[in-house]
Amino acid sequence: MRKITKIIVHCTATHAGREVSVAEITLWHKARGFRTIGYHYVVSLDGRILVGRDESEAGAHCYGQNSCSIGVVYVGGLSAADGSPADTRTQAQKAALKRLIATLKSRFPGATVHSHYEFAPKACPCFDAAAEYG
Repeated sequence: MRKITKIIVHCTATHAGREVSVAEITLWHKARGFRTIGYHYVVSLDGRILVGRDESEAGAHCYGQNSCSIGVVYVGGLSAADGSPADTRTQAQKAALKRLIATLKSRFPGATVHSHYEFAPKACPCFDAAAEYG
């Protein structure tokens, strides 16, 4: 198994209320030249935790950090009104992210939680994941 030192949280950069499937994200990532979906987990609007890329494989979600991280993405991140970056997490997503990250931290002791924007000039995930889940 890879040595996991980081859990990196992302958003799909889609409008609030628009569900996105693992299959759709996989198509986006394949169009960018990835072999498959880059994230290890996807949190749907209703709080379901869906499996993406197998944890044993390095992700394709954060340049320079993929080999040592688990990528978690929640569906949303853009305002429904104007498409600007916004924390659009539903209550179900907030609860699911809390559970998932707690589970990952227990499985990978010492792993730290990060927002994607710590490593790239993006608003993603539109909230401070380290402060909330670290």
